[in-house]
Amino acid sequence: MSTLPMILSPRLRPSPYEQRAIEHGAKLFTLYNRMTLPLVYDSYESEYAHLVEHVQIWDVGCERQIEIVGPDALRLVELITPRDISSCKVGQGKYAPLCDENGGIMNDPIVLRLAEDRFWLSIADSDILFWVKGIAYGRGFDVRVFEPDVSPLAIQGPKADDLVAEVVGEHTRDIRFFWFIDGTLAGAPVKIARSGWSGQGGFEIYLEDGSKGSALWDLFWEAGQKYNIRPGAPNLIERIETGLKSYGQDMTMDTNPFEASMDRYMDLDKEAEYMCREALAKVAATGPAQRLVNLKIAGGPVPPSRAEWRVRDEGGKDIGAITSRTWSPRFGCGIAMAMIETPYTQPGTKVRVDAEGDVRDATVHDEKWN
Repeated sequence: MSTLPMILSPRLRPSPYEQRAIEHGAKLFTLYNRMTLPLVYDSYESEYAHLVEHVQIWDVGCERQIEIVGPDALRLVELITPRDISSCKVGQGKYAPLCDENGGIMNDPIVLRLAEDRFWLSIADSDILFWVKGIAYGRGFDVRVFEPDVSPLAIQGPKADDLVAEVVGEHTRDIRFFWFIDGTLAGAPVKIARSGWSGQGGFEIYLEDGSKGSALWDLFWEAGQKYNIRPGAPNLIERIETGLKSYGQDMTMDTNPFEASMDRYMDLDKEAEYMCREALAKVAATGPAQRLVNLKIAGGPVPPSRAEWRVRDEGGKDIGAITSRTWSPRFGCGIAMAMIETPYTQPGTKVRVDAEGDVRDATVHDEKWN
């Protein structure tokens, strides 16, 4: 992967955990919501091996929140997603695609319900705040839409339950997936959610006072020594093996939820008004022209880069493109997500991948990598 130097200018907002990430040796960053996101401390491979065995602490302060609060808060959230949010309980989160009037995915946040009339959208990388504010103003909704002082710290890995139980209490073991509880840590209010951008299990600690970022990091770091804790980051290898999609890479505003294989996160017949109802009804009636699938790729290493890898059928016809790719230690081959024409998306279908002139055999696999 090519790297470029980055100047941490005042234009880039610091994460509350940025200093600790630098002190612990973060050597590669990317930009995310106009903030730095650590990507690598040692290597993708070594951090992957540690993540699937132990526990890691991640600076994901760039995972910003959009707060929607007021009498029309539920109406506004329902309007921007095809998922039924009325059934979301206080203390619960739901993964929900946000879609425009054409059905295009604008973002794919976790929607957290803090009160009957108060929500957080825990967003991926995009300027979705401005879109939501514009809709609220244009429709005359009685709400306030803003970015609160909230910065998640992730504790991820199979030992995360033990670490969080030790720091917070045994009751955290009972938190259900995508649910959250309130607490106080490092002298600051937090929300403790069972969630995170890995398939290894863990929590996101939503810190509600950015000045306490280093203290919160230190609290988990010190308690985590007995669990072989290390600093880490959302891991490219693990996320593709797990099937976690990346907004802006595996899907964009030019992709609808059917194409992104997000069918189970839509409730097209929900009672509430939502702006993409007509557009998605048309796609549902005809079926999407393309879909996101998993691929296993034969051949040697799969270096991450910006170079496009095209997907072709066995006769050489271009049928789509790789969206994310890496080498999988688990499978001993290249793995990828690819957006390809629907007739070729059945598991077991043989295709070819043009890896910058190196044409490789590949096979379509289902979402669970069975």
